[in-house]
Amino acid sequence: MRSTQVGAGGPEAAAAAERAGRRREQRGWYFYDWAVSAYSAIVLTVFLGPYLTSVAKAAADAEGFVHPLGIPMRAGSFFAYAVSASLLLSVLAMPAAGALADRTGRKKPLLGGCAYTGAAATTAMFFLGGDRYLLGGALLIIANVSFVVAMMLYNSFLPQIAEPDERDAVSSRGWAFGYAASALVLIVDLALYAGHDTVGVSEGTAVRICLATAGLWWGVFALIPLRRLRDRPAAGGTRGAAGGAVIGHGWRQLRATLRDMRRHPLTLSFLLAYLVYNDGIQTVITQASVFGSEELRLDQTTLIVSILVVQVVAAAGALLLGRLARTYGAQRTVLGSLVAWTLIVAAGYFLPARAPVWFFALAVGIGLVLGGSQALSRSLFSHLIPRGKEAEYFSAYEMSDRGVSWLGPLVFGMAYQLTGSYRDAIVSLVAFFAIGFVLLARVPVRRAIAAAGNPVPDRI
Repeated sequence: MRSTQVGAGGPEAAAAAERAGRRREQRGWYFYDWAVSAYSAIVLTVFLGPYLTSVAKAAADAEGFVHPLGIPMRAGSFFAYAVSASLLLSVLAMPAAGALADRTGRKKPLLGGCAYTGAAATTAMFFLGGDRYLLGGALLIIANVSFVVAMMLYNSFLPQIAEPDERDAVSSRGWAFGYAASALVLIVDLALYAGHDTVGVSEGTAVRICLATAGLWWGVFALIPLRRLRDRPAAGGTRGAAGGAVIGHGWRQLRATLRDMRRHPLTLSFLLAYLVYNDGIQTVITQASVFGSEELRLDQTTLIVSILVVQVVAAAGALLLGRLARTYGAQRTVLGSLVAWTLIVAAGYFLPARAPVWFFALAVGIGLVLGGSQALSRSLFSHLIPRGKEAEYFSAYEMSDRGVSWLGPLVFGMAYQLTGSYRDAIVSLVAFFAIGFVLLARVPVRRAIAAAGNPVPDRI
């Protein structure tokens, strides 16, 4: 009788243990968003753009041009070009990292290596000052390439730690965790920046401290996911493949992945739509503070508060859009967010200068759709990946996410270079959201999931 009870309870106990292990990994996974979002908010969105622009202007000639590698460019365009260069280099790094992760099954060590390289480069931004704009550009490129590759590896854990019906919620919680963390760090940084005279440091030193603390935050909290996430055996029993050989075949693997995607044309259709509208999102994220400081003549404190508003609202917005996805489906919810993005960017073109209230209103609108549109896009794509190819496919996704999002910053920088007006640069972003909406609306997501060999959730 006792053995019968144990036998009956065995599968239930195993299922309960599996659920508990999955929940533990999910909680650890959330903490990488908590760790890295400070870099995205503090460095890319708030401080580095205006600060590196001021450093470049200090190094500029009488006509306002700097000459990195002998190439003349306006000092005001240097940050946008550096972001674009970092994203182009990410395209070279991600295929090798994705192939190495899937062929060896060692995603976690790769994630750790990228995370700590990026954290170290970000912390080293403390030494950026004077007219050392080339140092700032180099550190930005190292940090951003590491950030992009690490995010690809991090995202590829999602289909392994969450069941299909859980992914919208898990992905949204990760984004919410990240925005909560960046809001917390921004509050501390705002206090330091606003009170820099009180603590006896200059404004520039306060900015450099804020940049460095983002790197330290990234490094410290990355320990939690690296302890809780676990590697899975490589598909096809290739875990023991030589690392150097795998890296050498990175681009060959990317070509193979793209050929494999040709057997899933609906997955490619989704990636194309995501490439277009996410290019607009990434450009807003990286160039908003430059637009606010240079075109709208807003001071740094106003910019910090506005980004803080974005982070606080985005944490709630990610959860809100996650709930809407449970009712209306992720695809419809993302489409609705793209309509909102189009209206927000169009409104930004007409913002009056030196009017913080209107800039704060725009920040609220961005926050409501920012986290949710990205979180739901990530969970949507996770359904379209054949099992065992998570890192390879998320490498292509991340290339669409950030690795191919060089076009927006490049266009933004070129528009300023040609016209000297950031308003002329920002109006082009409307096209990214409008075209992305049309492309995404044409993707039959349920058919795409079934074609990838995955179970179709009740609501998608």
